[in-house]
Order: sequence, then structure tokens, then C-alpha cells
Amino acid sequence: MLGGMATWPRIAALGLLLAAISLAVPTNATTPVPASGHVTVLAQAMIPRTGMMDAQNPMPMKERYLKRFPQPARVGDLIGMPVLDLYSKTLGYVRKVVRTPAEEIEFIVDYSQWWGWFGRPVAVPLEALGMEGEHLVSLDMSPSEYAAAPTWHDTGATPLPADATVRVALSRS
Repeated sequence: MLGGMATWPRIAALGLLLAAISLAVPTNATTPVPASGHVTVLAQAMIPRTGMMDAQNPMPMKERYLKRFPQPARVGDLIGMPVLDLYSKTLGYVRKVVRTPAEEIEFIVDYSQWWGWFGRPVAVPLEALGMEGEHLVSLDMSPSEYAAAPTWHDTGATPLPADATVRVALSRS
């Protein structure tokens, strides 16, 4: 027991020494460049604003989509995903993904005011949605725009097969 008590002051002194050394390093200190000359630099990602209800920074939806780092996603994995608004309220569920005659990709979402149940099909542009984990977020369409959107009718749009991939933007809350 006496040997254990004698080491305690040494540990405390070592802790105080390390704390003093860490305080002595200036905040603008630089790290020496390795001999290989390769330096890894980390930066914070700049996620652009959604633009929805943003009159000060108008930006076309397609341009915002491209700045959200679109990633490939399998269509079969997107079918059945919930679509949430910016307040995490369920707007509906993805019924299918189609390519229009104008070569645009649209998500057919069963929209409903009651948590997405008993919804009617509404066409949502690919650029308006972002993927966040196991659900999609409606970044550029407000719930009122879903309510005002016409009911979707198949007018020559081609459903994409389950093994096709589309590039879906990333989202974060």
C-alpha cells in the first residue's frame, strides 16, 4: 500500500507538466511538412441553402441540386421511402420513379396531409429532394406546393426499373 501512495505525487506532477506544456504551445503554431511533401488538409463542407423561402439568395433548383453533392441511388431502394418536410413531418411515400418525355426524372409521391396515408400521386422533380439516411427530405417544395400540385396521371412517362440508378442530392438536418 505504501508503494502505491508514493507514486501518486509523481502521477500528479506528470499531469501538471503535460498541462503546462499544452498551454505553452501557441495557438498559431504550424505543423511541420512531412519529408514526402504530401499534406492532408481537412475542410468543412459548405452545404448550400435550400433556396426555399429565400428571397435574398435566389438560385435555380437545378443549380442547388448540383451543389448538394448528388450520389447514385438504386431506384428499387427509393421505392417506399418516406418523404419528409423540413420539420420531419411525413408528406408521403415514393410510389415510383419515372422519366418524363422531356427526359426529366420525377418521383411519384403519394401525398397526403395525414402523415402520408391515403395519398394521391404527385410528381416531384428529382432536384427538389435530398436523401438523409433512410428517408428523403423535400428541400425545394413546401407542403403547400404538394397540396396545390395536380394529381399525377401517367401521360407517357417511363417507369425506371428497380435496378436503375439515379443521382439523389444529399441533405442534412
